[in-house]
Amino acid sequence: MEEKIPGIWILVVAVLFCVIVVAGCTVIPVTNTTPDARDTTPVTPEVTPPAGTAQDTPAYEKSVADANNRFAYDLYSKLGSDPEHSGSNLFFSPFSISSAMAIAFEGARGETADEIQAVFHFPADALTRREGFLHINAGIHRNDPEYTLRTANALWAEKTCPFMPGYISTAEQYYGANTTNLDFIGQPEPSRTVINNWVEEKTAGKIKDLLPTGIIRPLTRLIITNALYFKGDWVKQFDPDKTADAAFRTASGENVVVPMMQRTDMEALYNYTETDHLQFLEMPYAHGVGNELSMLVILPKGDNLMEVENSLDIQMLSDLENVSHYQRVDVYFPKFRLETTSRLSRVLASMGMPAAFTMSADLSGMDGTQFLYIDEVVHKAYIDVNEEGTEAAAATAVVVSGKGVVKEPVPKFRADHPFIFIIRDNETGAILFMGRVADPSVS
Repeated sequence: MEEKIPGIWILVVAVLFCVIVVAGCTVIPVTNTTPDARDTTPVTPEVTPPAGTAQDTPAYEKSVADANNRFAYDLYSKLGSDPEHSGSNLFFSPFSISSAMAIAFEGARGETADEIQAVFHFPADALTRREGFLHINAGIHRNDPEYTLRTANALWAEKTCPFMPGYISTAEQYYGANTTNLDFIGQPEPSRTVINNWVEEKTAGKIKDLLPTGIIRPLTRLIITNALYFKGDWVKQFDPDKTADAAFRTASGENVVVPMMQRTDMEALYNYTETDHLQFLEMPYAHGVGNELSMLVILPKGDNLMEVENSLDIQMLSDLENVSHYQRVDVYFPKFRLETTSRLSRVLASMGMPAAFTMSADLSGMDGTQFLYIDEVVHKAYIDVNEEGTEAAAATAVVVSGKGVVKEPVPKFRADHPFIFIIRDNETGAILFMGRVADPSVS
């Protein structure tokens, strides 16, 4: 059963994914062309630097990671201040959203590209941006034996629409996104099933039905997907026998009972610091050859979470990390599980990129025409925090559609055989006259 957890734990999770990151239409080469083929799932290629590229490019990675983190704080602030989310849980993966939108950005031009770049803070230099994502994804796929962390991208194209080879090859080379052709026009629901099954498989079954019924329409031309999955154990696990029900004060001031984990032994050593207004705790995950991952928790000393949220940015987190030090801390932390679903087109438009979602969108870098726009950005996220560690998953789909009107076959109504007719008062629905014409030649 989902626990009622206030905004602070949501902030924890948003920061977690940031930490994970830091530490018209195709003549496309495809293997499968129909949703009922034996295997329509694209194989995500190994994400390795292209020939001649330096293996160690921390500047590229830092540039993209910084952009991702700036977007994370911006989106958290936007969602957190939205009355629709007042006092409720928030959870999302900025890296999943940024990854999918970076592929969309590769096809944007003009004002549309400028707005997307401003909202996502993507590096203006194409090589920096592409190499940054390339190397971050390669690091994610390092196969650490102590935790599972993976990400995958894919393009799903309407089979009758030709996309530009340069766009397709950039998506594959730098973002590991293979392209699969599907029949969005003739088989929208089977196509949706194929994509949703891919997402579910890439997220270990945690993200189901990313694309809702009806989102694929006859004008859908391209769907860009990202899937992100993480499962790791705490370096210092909590003893399940010590987990006990305890009161938790929600954002509304109500007290609820939750299972509270605790670690109060002599080995409870963590990076920790506090200010007059908040406490900061870092809980690391076990790791081997991969990047070190942690959950960072920012806990206000009082009930004024908004004060902390208003100050939250890259500099604030950096300052807290710089003054934290390894020490014994008695930790009491709730078990919780969250699942969220968001449609982000309205939010992203309000953050400064409205053009992409309108008929004035310029995605000509995808297919060479001015006939495409972003119809919707769908995002789902899941997290389960318990005594052993954390399992988290997220997926994002950018749905790109055509601006035109589908020409339906013009129906023919030839009244050349007997028919019934009715004359009705449309205001009341009362039938005033009713009859049948069996032979119009007879008066």
